[in-house]
Amino acid sequence: MTDLFGDSASPALALARKWRPRAFADLKGQEHVVQALSNALTQGRLHHAYLLTGTRGVGKTTLARILAKCLNCETGVTSTPCGVCSACTQIDAGRFVDLLELDAASNTGVDNMREVLDNAQYAPTVGRYKVYIIDEVHMLAKPAFNSMLKTREEPPAHVKFILATTDPQKIPVTVLSRCLQFNLKPMTPALVAQHLGEVLAQEHVACEPAALNLLARAAAGSMRDALSLTDQAIAYGGGKVEAAAVEAMLGTVRRDYLFDLLDALAAQDGDALLGQARQLAERGIAFDATLQDLGNLLTQLALLLHAPGAVETAIDVERMQATATQLDAETVQLYYQIALTGRRDLPYAPDEFSGFCMTLLRMLAFAPGSRGGTARPAAIARPVPAPRAESVGRATAATAPAVRAEPAPPVAARVPIEPPAPIPFAEAAPDEAARTAVQVEPNAPSAPMLVARESTPRGAWDWLAVVAELRLGGMAKMLADHCELVSQADDAVTLRVGEAHKHLLDRAYQDKLVSTLRDRYGATLQVTFEIGAAAEQTPQQVRTRIKEARQAEAVAAIESDPFVRELVDQFGGQIDASTIQPLGEHP
Repeated sequence: MTDLFGDSASPALALARKWRPRAFADLKGQEHVVQALSNALTQGRLHHAYLLTGTRGVGKTTLARILAKCLNCETGVTSTPCGVCSACTQIDAGRFVDLLELDAASNTGVDNMREVLDNAQYAPTVGRYKVYIIDEVHMLAKPAFNSMLKTREEPPAHVKFILATTDPQKIPVTVLSRCLQFNLKPMTPALVAQHLGEVLAQEHVACEPAALNLLARAAAGSMRDALSLTDQAIAYGGGKVEAAAVEAMLGTVRRDYLFDLLDALAAQDGDALLGQARQLAERGIAFDATLQDLGNLLTQLALLLHAPGAVETAIDVERMQATATQLDAETVQLYYQIALTGRRDLPYAPDEFSGFCMTLLRMLAFAPGSRGGTARPAAIARPVPAPRAESVGRATAATAPAVRAEPAPPVAARVPIEPPAPIPFAEAAPDEAARTAVQVEPNAPSAPMLVARESTPRGAWDWLAVVAELRLGGMAKMLADHCELVSQADDAVTLRVGEAHKHLLDRAYQDKLVSTLRDRYGATLQVTFEIGAAAEQTPQQVRTRIKEARQAEAVAAIESDPFVRELVDQFGGQIDASTIQPLGEHP
């Protein structure tokens, strides 16, 4: 009777032990170290001490044993040991008397090290070299390091030291300077998945490529961890390695759930988004792992948008491409940052579910052009001055909405600000539009809320309202904020950018702004950009004037406050206006 690993009468070996490399050619992912050591062995340029560094499970001890075989193979010092002579077989079996492996984690004292060094002066018993492999060498105490310095610098000709560590920063520089150091790299997920496929093919175990990719990602660069997880997956799946079983075993989140979350975010559907969160909770999926996997997926989407050739795997490629068409690059970066922050703050939330929901709602609220599904305060209409006689009958002047604010302190003066007037119609000159004063109070928002009155460019445009409604981010948003609407006739629109901001007229930023305008107002829209003297009616300039007026109100309120004046008079103080901020604003 046989099992997956051979005769059931003998104990089955774990995959990590059974498939441990026996020669340099079998070692995966460490070609840079293999090439250096092979050349040194071939040319006879041997060092007395080697230091192998790298994370767990990348092959440090395995490489040390292969090097011991290269030094003691009966065919001579070679980079390709025969593997069949007495020295090679005994090293593979762990019975070679001239190969001593010391675990520094459990032998940290100076007495342990002196015992090793006293034994080093004697000639090898059966081999060509005495090889000392000291694993986790950074765990040695400082006196133990000091005791080995002289022997490490001038060892006997028949002694070779091979040190291995996962934390080289803890090794004294006096030891590092006496060693040749080789850093072993973590394995890439693609390489790990390929090796797992080869191992399972030799073991005659059925597997799915998606399952191997899940195991490779979970191993985090460690081949030993990958093989151990594969052992677990074989047992969990009853002799098969399937994606569904591996997902259940690892507790990972299915990519379909993550794509559903992104679809709900792209559609700005808060109900669907929270519904997906509740389904994840019902399935018992950890929210920390969900945010981690969501960050991985957003990374793949960012690569797909910016560098498609860098995407390592083609899993769910159709779904990824479909999602990439719904989210622009700026939004993907924003979601990624919010996912990282939400995962960091998850332990501080009232509970994990509410913390996860707030992270998703933050993505929804801060998406470019999103209103987060909440209604903003309604604008309070103010009386409109009568338009001039020559403009009556040709255009109806729209009123600029005033801002709803908290009651101001009695001492605060109200500063009227004249916002830019919307252009009424194409045939009406810009200076013929009626203008109204907006009264800004201390607790008012930075700018009045503007709502586009037309869904087609054939009507009058209020450029501030148009910009507020567009889903823009990054430099394209900055370009829109620094544009002034010069003219608009049906599907022809002219925008002007001031000389100081002409650097924003990059082709990519123009294309993004025009594309967004066409998505909203129709594909026939023609947009022309020009450079000239701006009339200070761009959205950015209007917001700046409103902010300055609010700042002036706040400073005036403080300076006229009786209590503040009394303090100034009694103590000879001064008011630092730069430290005063209107209510509701943050530095």
